[in-house]
Amino acid sequence: MVHFVGAGSGAVDLITVRGQNLLREADVIIYAGSLVNQELLEVRKEDCKVYNSAFMTLEQVIGEVKKAEEAELTTVRLHTGDPSIYGAIREQMDCLDQLEIAYDYCPGVSSFCGAASALNLEYTLPDVSQTVILTRMEGRTSVPEKEKIESLASHQATMVIFLSTGMLDELSKRLIDGGYQEDTPAAIVYKATWPDEKKFVCTVKTLEKTARENQITKTALIIVGNVLACEYRRSDLYHPNFETEFRKAD
Repeated sequence: MVHFVGAGSGAVDLITVRGQNLLREADVIIYAGSLVNQELLEVRKEDCKVYNSAFMTLEQVIGEVKKAEEAELTTVRLHTGDPSIYGAIREQMDCLDQLEIAYDYCPGVSSFCGAASALNLEYTLPDVSQTVILTRMEGRTSVPEKEKIESLASHQATMVIFLSTGMLDELSKRLIDGGYQEDTPAAIVYKATWPDEKKFVCTVKTLEKTARENQITKTALIIVGNVLACEYRRSDLYHPNFETEFRKAD
């Protein structure tokens, strides 16, 4: 059996109880290199074999899984955050399907949730934004033409931008071209929930300057939108004049 497990956003105690139990029971752990807090591995069994997938190809990862299956061992494939977001798990699952190897998937706390906690931020505020767009700039990995930053920016929703810290000058230009004002609030969160977490609130125009002045070059999320600093309407759900199946309106 293979268990895909989300390691959480960084802090050791933000892995799920299920995920931690699977790590304790694993015979083989293949974890995602520097992106996963290695303290999580301290719960493993003494005889557990550990592999760092940063040094491995997909074929090598599947090769180790196949060896473990042939030896009737249990494998945990430990991914950063929640594997469903930029985790490259679908291609692994397809390989396991071809080999008729059983697997399941234990979700984790994504870094975009960790970034919100670092900023004490709610991504969705009434009359400000009710949509969160998770995306990335194209780099060595392309993105579909219809999902270019300018197109997504036109919605004026809250945006959380992954894997783009090294392209902030270009990102700012594209966000502004797409419709955000230069003074739209933005934030950079470096290694959310890790012990060395850093956070900086700025504007769309000053993203690159803020990162450069604070020597942030990677492992950071960019948040863009008025939810970072604005007036908003209180929610209807807890308003005394709002009736629900559990509570009568005043």
